[in-house]
Formats: sequence, structure tokens, C-alpha cells
Amino acid sequence: MKRRTFLKTIAATAPLVAVSTPTLLSAKATPKSPNAMDLKTALKAITGGKAVTDSDKIKLVVPEIAENGAVVPVKIHVTHPMEANNYVKTIHVFATQNVNVRCADVHLTPANGKGYFATRVKLAKSQDVMALVELSDGTFIKTQKPVKVTIGGCG
Repeated sequence: MKRRTFLKTIAATAPLVAVSTPTLLSAKATPKSPNAMDLKTALKAITGGKAVTDSDKIKLVVPEIAENGAVVPVKIHVTHPMEANNYVKTIHVFATQNVNVRCADVHLTPANGKGYFATRVKLAKSQDVMALVELSDGTFIKTQKPVKVTIGGCG
């Protein structure tokens, strides 16, 4: 390579490096999503501060070990009546240690017939997956299970 070509290349790339370096360094300090929310904040926003109790009425099916955190299957089945005044109103799915813990919010009516939901979620690392269920009387029940992730799914 000729000396002049080398110097021109250096001169052309120097401003790009000077501009991009502070951006790359500050990327870790800023949240990755405008919706970033921790578990405590998300629970308070959904429940309005009401008590949440653990329940065995919720069957949460997740793998113990997920090879790929980008596609972790989740199934939630709530053993509860689906009658006009007594039904599963909402099922919320959380990944407790993701930047944005909220994965899914599903609203149900008695016409659904069952309190059931299945989806796939992204998990950044090994963590608990939580199912929070709101019943039609305004009470909240939950359950959670740990999932070990071998390859993270969020970047």
C-alpha cells in the first residue's frame, strides 16, 4: 500500500472513530428498551399494590433447560371456573430478569371456556418465568419456575 493511500484512509476513518466511540461506551449505561421495567415495578403497575398469593391452581409448563433463550415455550393452564361472574380475567407472563420483564398479557372472558395460554418467550439468561393470573373478583395469584438458559436470546 502506498503511503499516501494509507494516510488518506486514516484521515477518513478518524472522525468516524471519534464519533462512534462515546456512543459505544455509553450504550451499556442506557436501557435497551423504552419499555424497560423491573419485576417490582411491573407487579405494582398491574396489581395496583394488591396482594399476590402463590397458588397451585396454576400449572406452568416450561423446560428446565432451554438450549436457546430466543424461543422458550411456555404453557399456562389455570384450574378455575369460567362462569359469567367467576372466571380467569387476565394471564400475565414475566421473565423475571430480562430488561423488560413483561412478556405477554392475555385477556380472557367466560366465552374462552378455559384459562389457558401458550406462547414462546425470549430469556436473556437463566431466570424464573412467572405466571400472574388476575381473577374476575380482582384477586391475583401466581406461580413461577426456573429455566436454565444455555444460549441467551436477547442479544
